[in-house]
Amino acid sequence: MPLLVAFLIAFLCASGLGQGAIENSDQVWEVGDRQWSLEEERRFEKWVDENVTDDFCIRYNLPTDCADLVYAVRWIYARIAHLPAAATTWDGKWIGHWSTEWKHLPTHPNWEKDKRFRTALLDMLSRTWTGTLPFDTYPVRIAADSVAPGTVFFVKESHAGMVGHVSLDGSHPHPLLTWESSLPAKVRKLSMGYFFSPPPEKSVHSGLVKFRWPIREDGVWRYLPVERHPFYSEEQYTLSLEGGYEDFVEAVSRRIDMNVRPPMERLLKAMRTTTAFLKERVPLVLEGYRRCRFGKCRENSKEWEKYNTIDRDRMIISMMDSLCAIIESNGLDREFAKWMMGTYRIEISPTRSMTLYDAYQNGLWFSPDPNHPIEARWGLKKCDMILAQIRSTKNSIAFIEGTYRKRAPRFADFSIRQQRQILERLNAEWNKSGCKRTSPAPAQKPKRLGIVRSPSLR
Repeated sequence: MPLLVAFLIAFLCASGLGQGAIENSDQVWEVGDRQWSLEEERRFEKWVDENVTDDFCIRYNLPTDCADLVYAVRWIYARIAHLPAAATTWDGKWIGHWSTEWKHLPTHPNWEKDKRFRTALLDMLSRTWTGTLPFDTYPVRIAADSVAPGTVFFVKESHAGMVGHVSLDGSHPHPLLTWESSLPAKVRKLSMGYFFSPPPEKSVHSGLVKFRWPIREDGVWRYLPVERHPFYSEEQYTLSLEGGYEDFVEAVSRRIDMNVRPPMERLLKAMRTTTAFLKERVPLVLEGYRRCRFGKCRENSKEWEKYNTIDRDRMIISMMDSLCAIIESNGLDREFAKWMMGTYRIEISPTRSMTLYDAYQNGLWFSPDPNHPIEARWGLKKCDMILAQIRSTKNSIAFIEGTYRKRAPRFADFSIRQQRQILERLNAEWNKSGCKRTSPAPAQKPKRLGIVRSPSLR
């Protein structure tokens, strides 16, 4: 009998079943014999596309900054799917699902109620940052099959975000729609936007990356070498130069969506998408006004975070810019374009409506603040909004200068250059519109980083 028992133990340890048998019940979560693969990455992509929304962190009471978001999404999915997950801490340690530091805490089948996992997650987030991402990720080739929901992008030691959705039908200005958080770490609505990044740096393998796969060899967890991951490539570090593209963002767009569409098809799709975003904004504005009017929602409060439309408005501005670019770059008839935009109608309240063309004219002056009246929310108080955006842009420049100048000077130069261009156009629009500084100053606005277009269709 002792020989039989010894044989069975040796068999289990040598087989796949032995993987689960040697796991420690004190670890954060168990994975058994499950491991990352191409199929598991596809499931992760689908989960991100379907589950990560702007209220993701509010829904799960999860405080994040930019790097926290990408680490948290990966770990949460790995916990749900019982897959391996790891992270390199700022002091050079390596932690993961196997760690036993939190063994004194209870577990639960549902990750939302799993105190051990949630504590480990928050502790991991406090010990990682953008500077640790190069140790936990690898650069990917730029193609539609490799840059997908869940793909991370980061700028050296300064910012990170995650691809949330990929649009390949030409209905958006850029095929990559992203989710981002920011400093300081807190429970907030995620920022929705289009992919925007300076050229990546090969020295730290920044840019578009994916998380590495932890594997167990000889009973020890380690990362799979980067070259053995299915999407590994360093092509992005020469992509703009070799392709002759204007910049890295354009190069990524052309590589992800290579289809060439007729200008009128692109225009129609862009109009429909923009109108859909505007219609989705209507109930947010109405409910925000109902909850927040008379200044009831203090800036950065939970209610303000829920009902402000900063990021949606930024997306709408980008869409309007894309409409203008399609018309101008393809020589389409402006009057016909105006007529087409006038056929799309948005009911902004039970007693008032506006057309897509009206929104195009007013879009730059939409107020994102839920405390403001309906007229201001839809850009009908232009001078007040121009002044607010001038102040906000100056605040953004000061924030970038103070936060990134020393640790990421290239990123600071890149971002400040964009903000100064916005400031120049705002001042020009202020003068053109005959605005006077004697007009009542609106409440201070939050930072609103967006693109200001020239009013070429007006």
